[in-house]
Amino acid sequence: MRVVKRYLKGREGEITLVPETLDDLWHLKYIIEKGDFVFALTKRKADAVADKLRPEKVEKKNVRLGIRVEELEFHRFSNRLRIHGLIEQGMDAGHYHTFNVEEGLDLSITKTWKKDQLERIDEAEASSKRPKVVIVAIEEGDADIGLVRHYGIEVYSHISQSSGKGEGSLRDVFFQEIAGHLIHAASESEAIVVAGPGFTKEDFLKYLQPKEPELFSRIVTEDTSSIGMSGFQEVLRRGAVDRIMEESRIARESRLMDELLKQIAIDGKVAYGIEEVKIALDYGSIETLLVADEMLRMEREKGGIDSFLQEVENTQGKIVVFSTIFEPGQKLLALGGIAALLRFKI
Repeated sequence: MRVVKRYLKGREGEITLVPETLDDLWHLKYIIEKGDFVFALTKRKADAVADKLRPEKVEKKNVRLGIRVEELEFHRFSNRLRIHGLIEQGMDAGHYHTFNVEEGLDLSITKTWKKDQLERIDEAEASSKRPKVVIVAIEEGDADIGLVRHYGIEVYSHISQSSGKGEGSLRDVFFQEIAGHLIHAASESEAIVVAGPGFTKEDFLKYLQPKEPELFSRIVTEDTSSIGMSGFQEVLRRGAVDRIMEESRIARESRLMDELLKQIAIDGKVAYGIEEVKIALDYGSIETLLVADEMLRMEREKGGIDSFLQEVENTQGKIVVFSTIFEPGQKLLALGGIAALLRFKI
């Protein structure tokens, strides 16, 4: 995320920013809310001349519009965020328009900013300077490649030994195909984690080193008991991505979820579900509040959640917003969307 301008008085005012990655579009889904005022350069049809016998083809022209947001949709697989609302400034004021926000579009957002939204912008801006990580989870005959994104791990490809085509032994063909996928997946990454059980990962690295020395130089290895999504999550829990990305959002969420589930299992210092969490707040016991982004979005539409969050901060509690696209966030949503690690048991 690139922040072009901040014009704030307290938490009121305008921020102009440019989403630079798919991750940034996902962040915007939780930064922009119903009722915000958003300006962007967009295309809109000019009015057609109505008194001609044969109507002319109406062409779209570039215009800068300001709309009052009513709906948002994040289309992860088409790499765009759709923002729909009533035009308040620009041509056709009083009509509805939809911004199709893609990477590189300049957006100006005017609103009363919430603390977590400003923190999310800061995090997205800082993360653009951090290494991007690719994980290869490999065992004999099968491999998975995943891209570490802010909303979780996106599975890039699965390779099996039987699917290989090329020259040499079947195992060499398997390694060759993994290397081909990895070259493409890691073209913009600065770090690669090669993980898996047994010695297959070491054999793959011996194959890769003389053929792709530059790629090899970016690799760290990690032992895991499995591949696939379970293997990816194991890499996160073991801290391999942390060592590369420092405060990786998803690695942090994985650790917190592990601790939350551990405390639930032993009936320890934990509260989950809105009623239990409110009781914990009354006792001043909340050390870390965990809240799912989807629940936060829905509760904000109803109103009232932000005063609750302010009370948590007033009692020196830390707030972590979980992505519900990634598994820890989904688990949190299943527990009611909100939970707390406590200073003491209540």
